Amino acid sequence: MKEIVSINLDNEMDLILAHRRSMKIAEMCGMPSSFQTRFATAVSEVARCSIAIGENSVLTLGINVIKTTHKEIVAIVRDSNDLKKCNPEAFKYAAKLSGNIEYSYENNSSITQFSQKVLSPGLLSEAKIKSLADYFKYESPLSPYDEIRKKNIELIALSEKLGETENRYRQLANTIPILICIINERNHVLLTNEFFQGFLKFPFIVFERKDLSTFIHPDDLESIIDNWNKVKKNRGEYYGETRIKKGDAYRWHLISIIPNKAEDSSFTNWLVYFVDIHAQKTVEETLKNNSELKLIQRELENANSKLMFKNKELQQFAYIASHDLQEPLRKIRIMLSRAGEGLSEEQKNKYYFDKINSAAGRMSDLISDVLNYSRVDNNVHTLLPVDLNEILLETINDLSLIIDEKNAIININPLPVVAGLSTQLRQLFFNLVNNALKFNSSEPVVTISADDESKALLDKYKPQGNYHLIIISDNGIGMDSKYSGRIFDMFQRLHDRDQYGGNGIGLALCKRIIENHNGVLNFTSEPGKGTTFYIYLPK
Repeated sequence: MKEIVSINLDNEMDLILAHRRSMKIAEMCGMPSSFQTRFATAVSEVARCSIAIGENSVLTLGINVIKTTHKEIVAIVRDSNDLKKCNPEAFKYAAKLSGNIEYSYENNSSITQFSQKVLSPGLLSEAKIKSLADYFKYESPLSPYDEIRKKNIELIALSEKLGETENRYRQLANTIPILICIINERNHVLLTNEFFQGFLKFPFIVFERKDLSTFIHPDDLESIIDNWNKVKKNRGEYYGETRIKKGDAYRWHLISIIPNKAEDSSFTNWLVYFVDIHAQKTVEETLKNNSELKLIQRELENANSKLMFKNKELQQFAYIASHDLQEPLRKIRIMLSRAGEGLSEEQKNKYYFDKINSAAGRMSDLISDVLNYSRVDNNVHTLLPVDLNEILLETINDLSLIIDEKNAIININPLPVVAGLSTQLRQLFFNLVNNALKFNSSEPVVTISADDESKALLDKYKPQGNYHLIIISDNGIGMDSKYSGRIFDMFQRLHDRDQYGGNGIGLALCKRIIENHNGVLNFTSEPGKGTTFYIYLPK
């Protein structure tokens, strides 16, 4: 239904309005005089009943557009009481006059609806229906009472709108994350929003040093007090920055003190706002230090370039030195061999041929190890898929003589395919398996497996991330935990040379190979019970 006009049914004057406007709407819809009278009288009967015994009664007149060829004049009386039960005779008479009346009562609300079919619905266009509403909206008062009543209705509507607006502004001021207060010339805080109250957790009564010091940073207090005194004197504005205590820390806020003036520009009081700008200040400080950071970054880049250059020089030196030192050693060993061709074993021992030859051999091995270490650099390489099963098979073949010599048992479980450099990984496995065979006083038993979770739990330094785990364990001589921080150092030996050979470079080389593959190398060991190495390579 499209509402045309509404009337509160309070007294007899409202009954006259109900009758006249029911007649008028019927007339404007082209109804015959007899229809107008019958419709208006039927509506008046129920309206009279509502005024007499009803409560919160309202009459609404409108047009119901069912379809283009069927339109109705509708009158609805709403009331809090059961009108029909209170006065059934009035409803009986109204039904006799109108013929089209419906009544319902539920949930303490009664609805009486009259409907009258419009005889010429085609003439009742949308524009016509709108003109009906405009007519009743702007019609002249029917009486002084009607005029006063209209003014009262307008005032009530205006008051409700003002109340809604005031509630919206109050809700906005209370919920917006800004600390807001109003203060007068005598420094009294007249009002604070709920956000300010919740922020401070205590009443903010006076805009003076004592109360301000409870939440303003001590270094900012004097500035705020001085500027507040200036603002009071010239009734101007002040904008600044201050730190406000929140919990155990201070946060930067923008403070604004603005005169609060009425519509006629007369002064009343001041509005004070504190807006959180801590994130902005942090960004500003970061940008301020950015130039220093860039300078440090350039210095680091220069130092890194110099370090890379020196590292390259050292690698070249190690290679050249190793290569050049091997040549005189080879000549010494050849000359020793030729010099001893005509000598007996007794003469050879007399001139320390065996010791000289052994020392030259150790020197040659040392130079080879240094050369191998220098070749394992940290430069970027293209890592390719490497089948560790093939690498291990080649390693076992290379060590077959010492395996047979020591009657060693090698237990091998399937290993994964990893991303790596096959040459370096072959060197890694050779050194670790060779150590397991060499540092063993009984028949060696070496076990090589992958992703063994039960053994991985024994590694308390297991890294976080997605890694392949390869475990190499033996039953060798082991080592004391006090040496755990030294075994990966260059030239580090934990045993006498006459007990076990080597130059102390093998494990340092293994560590460097693993670092080149962005992996981790850990171990556990116990004297007399063997050693277990944990190799972590990224998946």
